[in-house]
Amino acid sequence: MSPRIQQLAAVLLAAVVVVAAARDEPAAAKNYQTQWDTVMSILNCKSDSLIPSYICSVISKSRWGWASDDPNDDDEYTPDHPLPAPAAERRRWPVMTSLNLTKYVDALPRIAKIQGYGIRHGRPVPIKLTIGMYSKTWQFHRDMPPTPVFVYGQSLQTATFPGPTIVARQGVPLAVEWQNHLPDAHILPWDPKVPTAIPKNGGVPTVVHLHGGAHPPEFDGHAFAWFTRDFAENGSTWTRKTYTYPNVQAPGNLWYHDHALGLTRVSLLAGLLAAYVIEKPELEAPMNLPCGDHDLHLVIADREFYTNGSISIDREWKPEYFGLVITVNGKAWPYLSVHRRRYRLRILNASNARYFNVTLSNGALPFTVIGSDSSYLSRPVTVSNLVLSPAEIFDVIVDFSRLPAAVTEIEMLNTAPYPFPNGTQTDPNLDGKVMLFKVAGKGKVDDMPDKSKVPEHGVPYASVAALPPPTTTRYIVLYENQTAPGNLYINGLRLEDPVTETPKSGTTELWQVINLTQDNHPLHLHIATFQAIKMTKIEGFQVFKDCMIKNNNTATCNLDQHAVGPVVPVPEEEKTWKNAVKIPPEFMTSVVVAFRLVEANQPYPFDATTEPGFVYHCHILDHEDNAMIRPLTLLP
Repeated sequence: MSPRIQQLAAVLLAAVVVVAAARDEPAAAKNYQTQWDTVMSILNCKSDSLIPSYICSVISKSRWGWASDDPNDDDEYTPDHPLPAPAAERRRWPVMTSLNLTKYVDALPRIAKIQGYGIRHGRPVPIKLTIGMYSKTWQFHRDMPPTPVFVYGQSLQTATFPGPTIVARQGVPLAVEWQNHLPDAHILPWDPKVPTAIPKNGGVPTVVHLHGGAHPPEFDGHAFAWFTRDFAENGSTWTRKTYTYPNVQAPGNLWYHDHALGLTRVSLLAGLLAAYVIEKPELEAPMNLPCGDHDLHLVIADREFYTNGSISIDREWKPEYFGLVITVNGKAWPYLSVHRRRYRLRILNASNARYFNVTLSNGALPFTVIGSDSSYLSRPVTVSNLVLSPAEIFDVIVDFSRLPAAVTEIEMLNTAPYPFPNGTQTDPNLDGKVMLFKVAGKGKVDDMPDKSKVPEHGVPYASVAALPPPTTTRYIVLYENQTAPGNLYINGLRLEDPVTETPKSGTTELWQVINLTQDNHPLHLHIATFQAIKMTKIEGFQVFKDCMIKNNNTATCNLDQHAVGPVVPVPEEEKTWKNAVKIPPEFMTSVVVAFRLVEANQPYPFDATTEPGFVYHCHILDHEDNAMIRPLTLLP
């Protein structure tokens, strides 16, 4: 027997042992995790791997017994039981009773950072990174079995939930080759009735979008630019393996995540999400903000789990996904030990649909907001609570030195109804809790003296007055159930319909966004930065809505006679250039949209008018997938 055949037999035997253990006894899967990761790192489902990819796919599917991306699995999918194949396997596992999970027993993970630039002769220089998408398991809670996830990382062993934070430098381009190492089947069920990227030969389609990035369209992560493992298949707008991010925009907080057509809700739910930061030392160093171990990302995401640890979601599309388990940095209800000093917390809501209204328990401490999304504010704003829509980021400072000596624990709590703003109230013992801060006693001193401060001023370009006035006004109308139950549209159109928004690159526009639904929608535009300036109540709402559903025309339906209600001001902590703005129901929200660089007040230093263009959409992922998303093409 040749050495290669011996090696092949050994790996297959190891795989069979791990599969049998994980499938027959889910609790034993935890004990076999190391062996499984070793086997999968060898297999890796690659065309040049030791074992052919189809064998790897069989092993991957067999491990948990329900992965299926075959829309023709009709014998396993019925309206009465919309679960992926084989349905019998999943019926064995009820949804976990979340109250059984003890809170605040897992420490908050510190997310790994990847430097997105090199240093040569003391100066930052461009580099290239290779970041892959991997399938592995993740321990969300001390008392839970390992959970199958899809995650980003520079290797299978280092991939995490959420993925590593990329720290880029303003003005220094970063090239990233995004590699797909995912199996032939998705670990979560998806609905084939929703427009979805479906490869002819199997595989999980993925494409990475840098949320909030200013870059040419070919690097945007277009929904049709997806690709499967080893780039074996790709979508109609895919052109390249490597994306180059110019990082020319203002410093701030962004994030990257999957954006494949129809799969954003399940692929982000599986774990394909991570933070991205653009730094500008000459601006930020004088601010003297908390740094190092005292500068933390908090990536919040709700999930629901089966008792075997797997993520719970119906195959059939639902308007919103909500889970009662709140995770932060990949742990369910974690704790963070802090000293009595200032901390910088970059809080990202990476949930599919859940809004958060977070406070610190007992009103003990406020949040001092220094930035929102990818821009600093013009000046810090102190608030007692923060309302975060999906995809929204707040950059805050919390000063734990202000606590009374007797206070040694503070909870971060959540009171946002779901759907927001008029849905179910949170359970104070479940989704009403987010995480715990364990505060050191008065006598315990941090190794690093606190020399940080809250800056008196922010940036001068945060105001809409820093840019030229808008040249064009557009009316954007959000519909629900216009043509059939379950469908959500923008201006009555789908992603596949011809483009209707064609701004001129380098200009500023005013978008009047009208919400005819009962949900608050986080509006996200690719490439542009924007900010809401006012929200006007629509009087005679039902009359106006009925007319719009019939005619889909704001002039015909006399918008000027309806958009005359009370004006609600934009919260001070949201008055800067953002990547997601809240669009409340029964209101017309006026949004100034900048198709230019706001910091320099200059056009983009690249051609933003090429194919395949961009998109704009609601960032409730279930809405985006069906089908509250539209194309956006910039003109010269």
